[in-house]
Amino acid sequence: MLMTDLIAKKRDGGELSTEEINYMIKNYTHGLIPDYQMSAMCMAIVLQGMNDRETLDMTIAMVHSGETLDLSPISGVKADKHSTGGVGDKTSLILCPMVAACGVKIAKMSGRGLGHTGGTIDKLESFPGFVTGISEEEFYANVNRYGIAIAGQTADLVPADKKLYALRDVTGTVPSIPLIVSSIMSKKLAAGADVIVLDVKCGSGAFMKTSEQAHELARGLTRVGRLAGKRCAAVITDMDQPLGCAVGNALEVKEAISVLKGETKGELLELCLALGACILTEAGLAADDRAAREMLQTAIDNGSALKKLADLVSAQHGDSRAVYDTSLLPEARLKLEVPCEKSGYVSRIQAEQVGLVSMHLGGGRATKDSGIDLAVGAVLHKKVGDYVHAGESLATVHANDAAKGREAVHLLRGCYTLSDEAIDRPLFIKGIVR
Repeated sequence: MLMTDLIAKKRDGGELSTEEINYMIKNYTHGLIPDYQMSAMCMAIVLQGMNDRETLDMTIAMVHSGETLDLSPISGVKADKHSTGGVGDKTSLILCPMVAACGVKIAKMSGRGLGHTGGTIDKLESFPGFVTGISEEEFYANVNRYGIAIAGQTADLVPADKKLYALRDVTGTVPSIPLIVSSIMSKKLAAGADVIVLDVKCGSGAFMKTSEQAHELARGLTRVGRLAGKRCAAVITDMDQPLGCAVGNALEVKEAISVLKGETKGELLELCLALGACILTEAGLAADDRAAREMLQTAIDNGSALKKLADLVSAQHGDSRAVYDTSLLPEARLKLEVPCEKSGYVSRIQAEQVGLVSMHLGGGRATKDSGIDLAVGAVLHKKVGDYVHAGESLATVHANDAAKGREAVHLLRGCYTLSDEAIDRPLFIKGIVR
């Protein structure tokens, strides 16, 4: 079998067989197929696409490129969640404890962030002492005892995806639904959960810019998940403005805790209820979405969801007192207001640019080796549709460097667009695919 023949076959619109896909992924992972040939294949896939069978075969081949997680030592139904990324996305910190409080086991592998802000792992490390690199045995024991564990991804999980994504990132071959689906679902399938729920972001601050693109990706993800024997659902949500109000690691943890305490409502809670309802119904613990949402809301109201977060933190060697006293979380030295220059209605917030402001302050990474300041970021006081008076604060910048803080005030003000006319608030949940 020759890689040149496979490239030509896909270039001309042909369908790759299971054997051909297995050959390609196995030999590329082991360095027997050079980058220039695989980049040509990726471009051919971008141009010609893949059908469901090819996409599933590619996903499974990538799963088997490394170790997989066997969750059979954990009793009960195991669930996992994935977000396609966005600004201010602290959903896992709320959703996972809520679902665990309702009886579904959360055995989640998460990564660090590269870009605007940290990932779930970085956010959790805002809790003093929190350890993400726990052993497999400790991971299983924590899920069995507390119903929840969130650990860092191991280097041996889906090495094909790590190598292939790095290549796609520098060859203009990222925007392909089959390649995106195989990248996401290979990691989710390798992690071993029974139920997989996907938060597909849509808008200016997301990779999928339009609702049509997001729906296509959601359908692709759920199809492959179900073909692989998993219970799977996707929620398509708005990312034309940051999710919630906080952008930055410890700041987002504080907002997540506020939701779990029942103090903060809005689209962040709505998203967690929607995703949680998908998990509980797919897991068979609720008859329908209404019953599931009632269970999740009860977990907030009676404090059991917040207790699950505290259990997660203490089980992984963190200071769980910070769950109940957020002043123990990292705090920036400087707080700078962003005054609005004129009165009007907020018509637009450039989500991606807000994320870059947080990165400028030190809250994100330009490279994998970059350090990260867990305390910095911004808290937005006005969202799309809100009226703001001249001189009123649009947001508060949290900084540890005065010069960067002042520049962030200027940059953040530029992220806002005002209108003299009232603005309808955007539809937040744009669809659910099951």
